[in-house]
Amino acid sequence: MYRQSFFQLPQVIKNLLIINGLFFLATISLESLGIDLVQLFGLHPFQSHDFMPHQLITHLFMHGDFTHLFFNMFALWMFGKILENVWGGKRFLTYYIITGLGAMILYSIVQQIQISWIEGNMTVEQIQQVSSQQGYDCYRELVESGEVYLSKYGIIGEEMKSLLFLYNTPVVGASGAVFGILLAFGMLFPNTLLYIYFAIPVKAKYVVLGYGLLELFLTITSSNDGIAHLAHIGGMIFGFFLIKYWNKNTNSFY
Repeated sequence: MYRQSFFQLPQVIKNLLIINGLFFLATISLESLGIDLVQLFGLHPFQSHDFMPHQLITHLFMHGDFTHLFFNMFALWMFGKILENVWGGKRFLTYYIITGLGAMILYSIVQQIQISWIEGNMTVEQIQQVSSQQGYDCYRELVESGEVYLSKYGIIGEEMKSLLFLYNTPVVGASGAVFGILLAFGMLFPNTLLYIYFAIPVKAKYVVLGYGLLELFLTITSSNDGIAHLAHIGGMIFGFFLIKYWNKNTNSFY
């Protein structure tokens, strides 16, 4: 029986697996030395003291924990290798980056709407306090110790606390791009059987539809689970329109 080894994987998939793995190993290795790579490479809102332009790309290679990394890379391997073999490396990498950035764009737009809505219910002085160095120090102490007296830093009330987290909490992971890949697989191979829990055969188009509806439901109902469900939807939306565009311009693309 033929088995596809790591060295026989398509080049882009192999390199993405290596890069994501190296970023994760560096994150956990340097954490003991007091170096926080999530702070450096995770995507922060532009209001954050930690925001840097390179984070628009580097956040795609960061992951919160091993489970996050494993499931993203497993899906990337399972579906991405097929897409890269069909599309070629250049088109696949283009799709991966665009869906990843698309996920970030949609998530960031909604995040800024949330920030604007909360700021609209606060005074100028409260907003300035949250965005000040003192507010940032409060957030860092919360991250490092897990608890802090917010009033010590002038953060008083739920609105100021919510704004503090919206300003400073980074987004990490390739999940938006991975959901874009899942959508692409469902569009290109809609009747391929996928086995849910390794036992229940379901056509790919129904798996994709189910995931999309689930993420939409979780976006509406799960505001505090630490998962950027809206980014997943963003990856699928941008993937859908990109594939439709390619289908209309097949002769002119590459």
